[in-house]
Amino acid sequence: MDADDGAARGPGAPGALDERDRAVLELEGRSWRTAGAKERAVREELGLSSTRYYQLLNALLDRPEALAHAPVLVNRLRRVRDARRAAR
Repeated sequence: MDADDGAARGPGAPGALDERDRAVLELEGRSWRTAGAKERAVREELGLSSTRYYQLLNALLDRPEALAHAPVLVNRLRRVRDARRAAR
């Protein structure tokens, strides 16, 4: 673990990613083989509705702590989000 990541500052530090934030990023980084598997995992593992999950994920994409924690994933998701916004 890097001395500069959120976990090094402690779980209660301002700006640090908490356990749920890290779990959301970890779940989003997985591959899904079947339709509905991701939504089922969101409910079972995180105890969240799909809507709340995506609200949290979208907010995480704007946080520098999330970018530091999972830069490849966050940058990929930001590009997807930006492309969808531009298509509207």
